[in-house]
Amino acid sequence: MEMANTKWVAAAASIWIQSFSGASYTFGIYSSLLKSSQSYDQSTLDTVSVYKDIGANVGILSGLFYTAVASGRSGNGRFFSGPWVVIFVGLLQWFVGYGFIWMAASGVIGRPPVAVMCFFMFLAGHCQPFFNTAIVVTAVRNFSDYGGTAVGIMKGYLGLSGAILVQIYHIFCEGDPTNYILILAVVPSLLILMAMPFVRTYDTVIEGDKKHLNGLSAISLIIVIYLLVVILVENVIGMSKPMEICFFTLLLLLLASPLLVAVRAHREEKERFLSLNFPVTHRTTLLESPKLNTSPDFNVVMTNDMDVIEAICTTNFWLLFLAMICGMGSGLATINNIRQMGESLRYSTVQLNSLVSFWSIWNFLGRFGSGYISDAFLHSHGWPRPIFMAITLGLMAIGHIVMATGLVGSLYIGSLLVGLAYGSQWALMPTITSEIFGILHMATIFYTISIASPVGSYIFSVKVIGYFYDKVDSEDDHSCYGNHCFRTSFMIMAVMAMLGSLIAFVLFLRTKKFYATLVAKRMWK
Repeated sequence: MEMANTKWVAAAASIWIQSFSGASYTFGIYSSLLKSSQSYDQSTLDTVSVYKDIGANVGILSGLFYTAVASGRSGNGRFFSGPWVVIFVGLLQWFVGYGFIWMAASGVIGRPPVAVMCFFMFLAGHCQPFFNTAIVVTAVRNFSDYGGTAVGIMKGYLGLSGAILVQIYHIFCEGDPTNYILILAVVPSLLILMAMPFVRTYDTVIEGDKKHLNGLSAISLIIVIYLLVVILVENVIGMSKPMEICFFTLLLLLLASPLLVAVRAHREEKERFLSLNFPVTHRTTLLESPKLNTSPDFNVVMTNDMDVIEAICTTNFWLLFLAMICGMGSGLATINNIRQMGESLRYSTVQLNSLVSFWSIWNFLGRFGSGYISDAFLHSHGWPRPIFMAITLGLMAIGHIVMATGLVGSLYIGSLLVGLAYGSQWALMPTITSEIFGILHMATIFYTISIASPVGSYIFSVKVIGYFYDKVDSEDDHSCYGNHCFRTSFMIMAVMAMLGSLIAFVLFLRTKKFYATLVAKRMWK
């Protein structure tokens, strides 16, 4: 079917995959189950969670694999080629990882050694780079003129997926995190299996790209507002089971609506090319041929392509890496421990689950907003993207300080600021990588820089939060209650986030001329 072979259908399929693949952001739902069922103390639980983070961020293998099987045009005659192969390899890891975690947590198998649990937690996280590589790099290629917006949308839905999965938990698990892990192993696997064949690359720039990306952006914001309303209703007045099912059904319909944008975009593009009065074969070639990509971003990037070794030898690489240790690392440490923070401040179970949902929403808004805003300011005012990285890391430092106070509502306000800032890094860093180092090896370089995330997560989760928490917890049940449990840890992370902001500002100063050249080429177009 001709309609299925467009970059807009690829975008819709990518959105669906991202919307259900962010299970790592819902670790707070079942972290207490793992802690109790496996008799872990806080440091051990944090160690296990760090392996999830390592898997989710060490994606060098996925980058190399993408380059090997999917870097060329889709549909090149080889069946085992294209982004779908990368997604499928990630899918296998997802199913095995969460399947084993469910068996261990439910008692189907005996309590595994910590090292074995860490390995399968790593697998459950390592699927994410395969999904992200296939989807993000494909989005950058398909929408090279508006890479920030496209990456923001795709990464945004990954962040938002935590809130979507929490709704599944409320409806189908009835408060049982064991059943939730089983659903994680099965339901997203089936959805990803059905959507992955449609994720393909189309190296084209079409006049209406911006308009239709704005349509996808509008749908994204509608979904976020809808989820906020649902969460508030759940917390304020509660919901009956029929109401929850109705709200979730409407959510699924909203998630399906990007397909309407795909239909509209295809119809308009078809009418535009028909009006050119070319033979059908020429119109098809014009639509799909990468040779006709006149995007200025594409031209800039392709003349500055670096491989991963060349990138590592540059100062800009290490500035990005250090900034991400400070930003992504402290952000991951926050989400990994947000449930324990809530428990230490005597939050209810409903409030704890809401914190996870709210985090996903703030994470989405950070990813989507930073991508969209950085694109707008780059196009209109020539602002280099790294300046937004510096601003958002400064915002993260403020969020950590708020959470350190332990005051009433501090977790809600602090997680809002930290979630927005954390999500922003995941939209800004990949786009900056593609612009500075080129798109040819973007996946490998992007995930090499992403190693900073689990490195930072290990430092902040285990060596900072775990260490200070275990110094003040109860020896009997490894629990701590009061605002002193996490105060020192979050003040340390606030200082490090501010350091990351300063490092990002140095990157901004170093790349001002480069971005001025990029903007000049765009204006020339």
